[in-house]
Amino acid sequence: MSVRELVVLGTASQVPTRHRNHNGYVLRWDGEGLLFDPGEGTQRQMLRAGVAAHDLNRICVTHFHGDHSLGLAGVIQRINLDRVPHEVTAHYPESGQRFFDRLRYATAYRETVRLTEAPVAADGVLARTPSYTLETARLSHPVESFGYRLVEPDGRRMLPERLAAHGIEGPDIGRIQREGALGGVTLDEVSETRRGQRFAFVMDTRLCDGVHALADGCDLLVIESTFLDEDERLAAEHGHLTAGQAARVARDAGVRHLVLTHFSQRYGDPAVFEQQARAAGFTGGLTVASDLLRVPVPPRHP
Repeated sequence: MSVRELVVLGTASQVPTRHRNHNGYVLRWDGEGLLFDPGEGTQRQMLRAGVAAHDLNRICVTHFHGDHSLGLAGVIQRINLDRVPHEVTAHYPESGQRFFDRLRYATAYRETVRLTEAPVAADGVLARTPSYTLETARLSHPVESFGYRLVEPDGRRMLPERLAAHGIEGPDIGRIQREGALGGVTLDEVSETRRGQRFAFVMDTRLCDGVHALADGCDLLVIESTFLDEDERLAAEHGHLTAGQAARVARDAGVRHLVLTHFSQRYGDPAVFEQQARAAGFTGGLTVASDLLRVPVPPRHP
């Protein structure tokens, strides 16, 4: 059975705490693993969370501030040390190529794995696989930053009552799915569109068009909420969101499950983030992230 879940490795912002590691998130999507924003300590957090280097197929970096990227050196070397047998693709802002180069070759090691560099220069589609399309959109932060969005292709849901009405059963169900029609009955007459699932990862940013585009219709949205609402001015100055702002984005975008993360060390009680998100009118599933937490992608609508 396919697994679709978010594994949270770290949830701190610029300064880690005793209970929060720097950023790091792994999305398990069927047989693939996408690692987002590996900050310091990511390799050890992967070990604690039961995520192996062999599980990673893509690395997606939103921007080159240290809490989102300093773990790259260790992760890349671990991928090579473990001789991961498949290609690993790295996405990151093209403007930060010099930072990626320095991290990739921070120390001496033996390269054994094909690591493909696929830098991001503009909004659009980064990759298409049978399981998903990976998209990106520009965010608003003091350094260039991009968010990521994963969209599963739409499928078809067969409708038993319509199949029965047309006398279609057994092997003929598979046949009409493959061929699109059977005995004058079209696939559209006995099925309906099943919308693919959607996931988005939005880190350091002010409110901007990219935030809303990435969040639109997501089943699972991971979004920074560095500040509480009373510090909204500070958030704007430093290129961040508050809990209430993130929740309103999710509310307006029709998000099913919201994951708040990337918390400033100045706040001691994570429950306040949930309170402010609910006060902003978000009524869907809500998780205030903590390190090593697992959050499943919500099941498809029936």
